[in-house]
Amino acid sequence: MCTVEKILIKGIRSFSPDNEYVIEFYKPLTIIVGSNGAGKTTIIECLRNATTGELPPNTRQGQGFVHDPKVAGESEVKAQIKLSFRTATGQPIYVTRSFQLTQKKTALQFKSLDAVLTCRNRLTGQRESVTYRCADLDRMVPTLMGVSKAVLENVIFVHQEESNWPLAEGKVLKEKFDDIFAATKYTKALEALRKLRSEKAQSLKEGRLTLETIKQVRDMASHHTRERDAARGRVTEAQQQLAGFEEKVKDLDSQRSSLSSRLAEVEALARQLSGRRGQLEQLRSMNREREERFRAAGRADFEESDEELRRHLAAAEAGAEQQAARLRQLEGAVAG
Repeated sequence: MCTVEKILIKGIRSFSPDNEYVIEFYKPLTIIVGSNGAGKTTIIECLRNATTGELPPNTRQGQGFVHDPKVAGESEVKAQIKLSFRTATGQPIYVTRSFQLTQKKTALQFKSLDAVLTCRNRLTGQRESVTYRCADLDRMVPTLMGVSKAVLENVIFVHQEESNWPLAEGKVLKEKFDDIFAATKYTKALEALRKLRSEKAQSLKEGRLTLETIKQVRDMASHHTRERDAARGRVTEAQQQLAGFEEKVKDLDSQRSSLSSRLAEVEALARQLSGRRGQLEQLRSMNREREERFRAAGRADFEESDEELRRHLAAAEAGAEQQAARLRQLEGAVAG
């Protein structure tokens, strides 16, 4: 539980700006007593201001909260409130709030200066002070004390001029209780949760649709992948067949070259055979002419014997027959 230990007041209301007044609070109870004007209410106002940053009512925006410069005989009065308390974990916290009230020619000017929060470093054991804006410190102190600002204002450090709020009309009373019990925050949080739930439901619906689309795309990709693999297999098979056909074409080209050589040889032999046949025919013609001349001349024999003539004729016929056989052999090879 958070406990308030001490408060220092300087230059607030009737407290002199030249002196520092320290009030120590005892546990479990501290009773503040005194005559009218002694400063009892001012102590409560200082506790409320130190913890919440709120000024007392009817102080003309703080002008009536700081000691009057005219009473002090100064053109400017500086006031200060220091509060020392321990958090629920026992950590000591020191809050310092400073104010300034200046007497202008026609009016007073009130100003809240930057506030300071001091705590003890658990590692080094040294005090460390940090300066904050008043609005930032107004949020931090209630959090450190573990009490909401509404409870500090309306219950713990309620001002005597505002202490009759439980008797107020229904609307004001409801607003007070809503602040104390954070009903408005609860309603806003509930509405935020409903909105968040609706947004998450919509996001979930969109996510499911996206997931279904991704599944369809995945299935389509798998189908295309299978088709691609099958096509690659067919391409590989076609390439192998093409390679086989190219080998066959090479073999046929080789056979064609061989057959071309044989055909050239056949043609050469055919030309030789034709020449030999022409020679044979020429010899036969010459032989007939010679026979006719011999018969016309009354000579019945040749200078060469019949045997020699037969040999010449047989040799010529054998050569022609040999060439014809070779030609038939080559023609058969080409046709095969």
